Amino acid sequence: MSVEIKCNDAVSRIEPLLARYEHRKGILVPLLQDVQAEFGYLPEDMVRIISERLDLSSAQVYGVASFYTQFYFEPRGRNVIKVCVGTACHIRGASANLEWLEKELGIEDGETSPDMEFTLETVNCVGCCGLAPVIVVNERVVRKRDQQKVVGRLRSRGAK
Repeated sequence: MSVEIKCNDAVSRIEPLLARYEHRKGILVPLLQDVQAEFGYLPEDMVRIISERLDLSSAQVYGVASFYTQFYFEPRGRNVIKVCVGTACHIRGASANLEWLEKELGIEDGETSPDMEFTLETVNCVGCCGLAPVIVVNERVVRKRDQQKVVGRLRSRGAK
């Protein structure tokens, strides 16, 4: 599901980011972070522009960006729901959480809903093993007993 970004608009939005790092070394990761913050993901056109401006190949830029799990090459939903599948959560029912969310949202792990409202993904551990099993909704840890309430609230309000 690719969202097209108008080229002129994209260039005008990336220029200030590029200018911020002009004549500095070791700026690829911070620049990618800024571009992703601006667009919500790393559009192919932006990767090409970055590679040209930094005199790197697109493969080099993609190589760095794909190494880090923080970067995304596809648009994500307004609400990102991460299901922890680390050991403690796995033992305490993470797979049931994931199945419930897939059914509730109508998307599978790694997908974004067609209305761009939700992205569902699994993560290895969020460090809240004592609360297991948990999901993370927009960077907020949610215990199992609160998951239906939180997801229902997001669905009904269309809230962030």
